[in-house]
Amino acid sequence: MKGKGGLDNSQCNYRGVRQRTWGKWVVEIWEPNRGKKLWLGTFDNAVAVASAYDEASRAMYGACARLNFPDFSTTNNTVSTNSQRPTCQICYKMGHTAIDCYHRMDFTYQGRHPPSKLAAMASSTHNLSSNYWISDTGATDHFTPDLANIQHPTEYTGTDTVTVVYKCCKDNNCSFHFDASKFSIQDIPSGKVLYKGLSEAGLYPIYGHPFKHTVSTTQSNSLPSVQSASVGVRASNPSTSTWHSRLEPIPNALPSLSTTTNTHPMQTRLKSGITKKKAFHTHKPDYLDTEPPSFTVASSLSPWVTAMEDEFSALHRQQTWTLVPPHPSQNVVGCKWVYKIKRNSDGTVSRYKARLVAKGFHQQAGIDYDETFSPVVKPTTVRIILTLAAQFQWPLRQLDISNAFLHGFLKEDVHMTQPQGFLDPTKPGYVCKLHKSLYGLKQAPRAWFDRFTTHLLSLGFTASTADPSLFVFHSKGAMLYLLLYVDDIILTGTSPTLITDLISTLQSTFELKDLGPLHYFLGLQLQYHTSGFTVHQTKYATDLLSRFNMTSCKPSSTPFASSSRLTPTQGHPFSDPTSFRSLVGALQYLTFTRPDLSFAVNQVCQFMHKPTDAHLMAAKRILRYLRGTLHRGLLFRPSSLHLQAYADADWAGDPVDRRSTSGNIVFHGSTPITWVSKKQNTVSRSSTEAEYRSLASTTAELFWIRMVLKDLGIFLPNPPILWCDNLSALALASNPVFHARTKHIEVDYHFVREKVLRRDVVVKFVSTSDQLADILTKYLPSPGFTRLRDKLLLSFQLP
Repeated sequence: MKGKGGLDNSQCNYRGVRQRTWGKWVVEIWEPNRGKKLWLGTFDNAVAVASAYDEASRAMYGACARLNFPDFSTTNNTVSTNSQRPTCQICYKMGHTAIDCYHRMDFTYQGRHPPSKLAAMASSTHNLSSNYWISDTGATDHFTPDLANIQHPTEYTGTDTVTVVYKCCKDNNCSFHFDASKFSIQDIPSGKVLYKGLSEAGLYPIYGHPFKHTVSTTQSNSLPSVQSASVGVRASNPSTSTWHSRLEPIPNALPSLSTTTNTHPMQTRLKSGITKKKAFHTHKPDYLDTEPPSFTVASSLSPWVTAMEDEFSALHRQQTWTLVPPHPSQNVVGCKWVYKIKRNSDGTVSRYKARLVAKGFHQQAGIDYDETFSPVVKPTTVRIILTLAAQFQWPLRQLDISNAFLHGFLKEDVHMTQPQGFLDPTKPGYVCKLHKSLYGLKQAPRAWFDRFTTHLLSLGFTASTADPSLFVFHSKGAMLYLLLYVDDIILTGTSPTLITDLISTLQSTFELKDLGPLHYFLGLQLQYHTSGFTVHQTKYATDLLSRFNMTSCKPSSTPFASSSRLTPTQGHPFSDPTSFRSLVGALQYLTFTRPDLSFAVNQVCQFMHKPTDAHLMAAKRILRYLRGTLHRGLLFRPSSLHLQAYADADWAGDPVDRRSTSGNIVFHGSTPITWVSKKQNTVSRSSTEAEYRSLASTTAELFWIRMVLKDLGIFLPNPPILWCDNLSALALASNPVFHARTKHIEVDYHFVREKVLRRDVVVKFVSTSDQLADILTKYLPSPGFTRLRDKLLLSFQLP
């Protein structure tokens, strides 16, 4: 074989032979009909290689073989070194026999009917004892290589070709089960396992008597019941009488499986007689460290029993219901106990909380509920209050209303079953007619908000027109500010004495707990220091990483993978997108204190309806970035109270619908208080139009923030400054130009122009390199992203 190779390769004229560069000789041969080229092995000299080629050629081509040594047989002394290498009867490769061939059970390689090659396997030389039976994976044709295994063989004189078979499956009503290393025989009527054996040299031998039922050995033309390990002779082409002889069972002298010798040097447990039953894990979770799933589990643990008793006592103190007899016209809703472990910011258990929840999904609209909407405080309002507290060094107090929903009065007639475990023994068949709301009822949040709002207004508070969950109290130059988020309250103001008096007043009406200075609120952690305080979500982020098994992942430098946008057609869709939606929803709440995540989270949020594995990889990339930036948060410190905002847009950045992405960020002093990354609702025909739409939305946000500050009694000495890096958009905001190109955005045009003319906002130019809103509109390389992130967030260390 010519070509590059060793030093002697050019002098070699043998067929299929060549020398490799390191001196060894190799041989290859083509399969018949120009099939695959087969590798026959590596040899020390050219003669041995040529002899191996000849032997393989004879096996594959027979009389038509083209040989290197046509005048010598394979047993000649010249090639004696190679004559000891066997040739496979199935794949025709040297070095193994058919019984060890990788393709011995591959029907696609051998053809659909390989009995002749299986017979070659049986006739091949191997080290197994001949005193055994061999079963094939079809569980119909079983044979033995030794005629001595049949005690009374009878010669067949018919014209059909016959094979010796073992019809145990049909005659003994059993089934065979095979895998790569073992097999078993199972009785079909009873399902009992009759025999288990191991694979030996690629075959499945059966030793001993696997069947226990007895049969008659009388021979007849009719088919008698088959004795264990009995065999028969069957024609290849079955006729009316295929059984010609019934033979005797195999002698009892056959070795059992337990006495089979294994010559492999490895010492195993089976050889040592060591057996160990499979241990099933019976470990039960610790329901003092995790929430119990049912009342049955919780009722066996004293802390949870105490929690349920406390909840039931609170319901009775509040006179939440009265027991009434049931009536067919009543729509009775169910109830259940829900358990929650309240934890401190460091993860330790604070208390065990059991809550009785009504099954609101049993309610019917117009019968037992009507209006359900209830407002909650906006995140921007929370950050504004924190900015003012840091600026004026006001105290921050946190309050919690126990069983807040129980204080709301119901306007509709609602009936509920008695709670599990607390059935009234004197009235077991009665139902609860609710006077106050319960958790789980559709109108419960609205009823509680109406009750608490009414009480605050009676105390002299006024609700903000910009945010209905913000309440302001004026008293002789003193100011109090109260933020309400369901049952969690933040209280701050200019007078600590007035704050204490208000807490005492509220405690006389509601079951209120004073949690002291604000440290942990809705997943937000406050870390105080001499120059102010830092707000972060380290615990929330750590729990999120643990929840999705990403605590030990490799951190990434950015929350997005590349400069290419995600598309709906990337990857393969999920059959169940619940996990993806849960992850993205958790990431959304993480943007409360992390503006650097807003753009990446906005991208994955666009595929909630039909996510794919590519979208999941993008979401996990955010978790990897989060893993490396856990200790970053917003710094609140004393500074000026000026408002300034940055607005930007990525024109036609979406490759699917070519809509632009708007981004803006607003600073109150040196602290960012609001930020947005959002795809625009319509397609912009120019970059000027896209930038101008972003200017309009940022102006509206500034106008709303000024309304909040006005309700708080804070007045700005100067109008807010709006920074933009598009000169055409700035010219359009300040001058009536480009009318023909911009008349279709007339509403946005007049809105911004009006605010600019009234000096409600001042628009100015900023270079692209200093545009902080760039981090909210597009993918940025790692250096640029890190530079802008460091201007927004502070790196800190936990105490």
